[in-house]
Amino acid sequence: MDKVSEMDKEMNEVSHNVSCPFCRLSADRVLMENSLALAVRDHRPVTPGHTLIIPKRHIQSLWEASEQEILAMFDILKRVKADLEREFDADGFNIGINVGPAAGQTVMHLHVHCIPRRWGDVRNPRGGVRKLIKEKNDRVAREFHID
Repeated sequence: MDKVSEMDKEMNEVSHNVSCPFCRLSADRVLMENSLALAVRDHRPVTPGHTLIIPKRHIQSLWEASEQEILAMFDILKRVKADLEREFDADGFNIGINVGPAAGQTVMHLHVHCIPRRWGDVRNPRGGVRKLIKEKNDRVAREFHID
């Protein structure tokens, strides 16, 4: 078997970790999927419609994902975006990946957060995810004269 065929075979074999909640998702939670990734609603949403895009293979971070898995996740992400615009009237999105406990990753299986945003869901959305880190938020507020 040549190297490309071996890689295709490995990518199509879904690896699971029995203690991982993303490896044990019930089929009824899956909103959409392709051969390498799937989407589910976050069970603790930041906003209504908050969705997770998850590779089927159990890997911890984006750095372990193959090019095919990254493309598959972004294919799902584009489809999720269209659905969220229709279903939840999203005006914008925060897209994020937490890599490692220091960055807030609590489930050690790669997942992309797609968080729909609406005008008025916060007083001033300027700075986006920077507001998650108080010191950064304070600097941005001073720099842009935001109270």
